[in-house]
Amino acid sequence: MLVMSDFPSLLLKWYDANQRQLPWRARGGEPPDPYHVWLSEIMLQQTTVATVKAYFARFLTLWPTVAQLAAAPNQEILKEWAGLGYYARARNLHKCAQIIAHDFASKFPQTEAELIQLPGIGDYTAAAIAAIAFGQRSAVVDGNIERITTRICQINTPLPAAKKQIKAEVSSRTPAKRPGDFAQAMMDLGAGICRPKSPNCPQCPVSGFCGAYTAGDMEIYPVKAAKIARPTRRAVSFWLEHDGHILLERRAEKGLLGGMPGLFSTPWTARASIPAAGEYLIHAPANSVWLEIEGLAKHTFTHFHLETKLVAATAPSLLNIEAGFWHPIANLAAIGLPTVFKKIAALSAQR
Repeated sequence: MLVMSDFPSLLLKWYDANQRQLPWRARGGEPPDPYHVWLSEIMLQQTTVATVKAYFARFLTLWPTVAQLAAAPNQEILKEWAGLGYYARARNLHKCAQIIAHDFASKFPQTEAELIQLPGIGDYTAAAIAAIAFGQRSAVVDGNIERITTRICQINTPLPAAKKQIKAEVSSRTPAKRPGDFAQAMMDLGAGICRPKSPNCPQCPVSGFCGAYTAGDMEIYPVKAAKIARPTRRAVSFWLEHDGHILLERRAEKGLLGGMPGLFSTPWTARASIPAAGEYLIHAPANSVWLEIEGLAKHTFTHFHLETKLVAATAPSLLNIEAGFWHPIANLAAIGLPTVFKKIAALSAQR
């Protein structure tokens, strides 16, 4: 007969035989590198493992240590982050690296209480670093672990209201020995077996503990609150060029896509249609003859959809525009445009 104390041992036995080989995980009995753990966990927020692998490798090539990352120019970090999205993560990554380098002599704090005080590190990330990098008995709860736990315990309270109960259940199962491996085992179990759709329950090492498996209703968990419909915002962006250069804007440090390069645009506002010429011209970066380009660029952010039309013009000279700078069009890919602006810029090919 299974008892609760069997849960971690069965899961860890499975993990030892089936763990994923990921570039940020320690191998061959080596101790985990806190810098690798932290960097990967920040990158993995709202981003898939497959996407993060290449970014993680590039960051380690450019900045092998937290001290080197701290010393790097902020714009270089933002450029290399381009495409990962959620750019506040990159800004906080740099701030956090600087604090660790300057205030902690490049040594990461080891407890949740200390880690959570650092920029960009919340409850989950603090617990993950403490458990994986330092062997602290911390209850790590990501999306995979939420799904596993709600199924095992048949938690019917919708998310996010169920988070406190889920955390308590995970804490009760987390062992004092190998808590980091336990957390990673739960993540791997969710990624490969306890999937959102068509979970492979016969292969699950802890299915004997799972109330949802017994009841046959695995896919109703986790229960989620009804989603609020995303509004659609619409805007016009400006493609102003001169002698092989394009005018770009350096966005304000705070706010969406803070500090990133992009095209000058009208405000991104929820509205029924794209702004007409009489509306968008007051936001144009220069008094030019603007040609409307065919097509729309569409992009979805966490809280809204964006539809953007592109208008193009030629400037008589390299005008000095506030918050603007000129960049060679032939080298546009190297500037690190966020994905939304890459989509908008791609419309220029329709001219």
